[in-house]
Amino acid sequence: MPRIVRKRELVPKIHELVVEAPRVAAKALPGHFVIVMADEPGERIPLTVADFDRAAGTITLVLMVVGTSSDKLSRMAEGDDLYALIGPLGRESEIEDVGTAVMVAGGVGTAPIFPIARGMREFGNGVISIQGARSKELLFWDEKLAAVSDTHIITTDDGSAGRKALVTEPLVELLQADAENKDTPKQIGCVYAIGPAVMMRACAEATRPFGVKTVVSLNTIMVDGTGMCGGCRVQVGDETLFTCVDGPEFDGHLVDWSPVLARQKVYCQQEKCSLDRYVEERGQA
Repeated sequence: MPRIVRKRELVPKIHELVVEAPRVAAKALPGHFVIVMADEPGERIPLTVADFDRAAGTITLVLMVVGTSSDKLSRMAEGDDLYALIGPLGRESEIEDVGTAVMVAGGVGTAPIFPIARGMREFGNGVISIQGARSKELLFWDEKLAAVSDTHIITTDDGSAGRKALVTEPLVELLQADAENKDTPKQIGCVYAIGPAVMMRACAEATRPFGVKTVVSLNTIMVDGTGMCGGCRVQVGDETLFTCVDGPEFDGHLVDWSPVLARQKVYCQQEKCSLDRYVEERGQA
């Protein structure tokens, strides 16, 4: 069984799990995800493979507590076995020669951005990372992301760390500077934006006037994770695709964002009922 060998809380409600899963670690690539279950009645939770160590046979997952099943996972301890871990799933990131890649990470999006940034740099690209959070207390893996970046920019909503700004502000400044440099060919070949859906949409709109390829990850709208339930349908240009088997990464300029944003609110009432019942049961135990 996949066993948790290391666990720590990175910031409030965000946990890092290092899991012994040698077969997954052997094949994992940037962009891949796994489906995790804490126990038999628990939900199937899609989590990006945030790091992997092939020699040690481990993968690293970063989990944000938002409901019943994620809370169950966060309460598991080192040495505990997961009920299930399936993967690696999805299509890997397109690691290729782009010149310079800009990585935009919002909140927990830092975890899936990290292996892509590392892969891009190992391929020989320049990497500029923009890491955003609401406040300093919610920043994590900043040193780790900086270590695989040529330039690392931090923004916070309240200005408690780095620059007080949204991630789109330095992104547009970088693209403008690149576009205005008349003496050299354009350096920024692509942008990856991973974080809350509203942030990814904003990044896609910010890059659209510059015509720079912008990739987003729609991991959070997945349910089953294997293409059977259809819950992760997404309109990308003229195609209806499934996030779990055709993604989770897509061209942000082609994604129809309205249903993506609406989808995240569909089960709010059911999630609240589940969490209330779970909290009540824990209180009685």
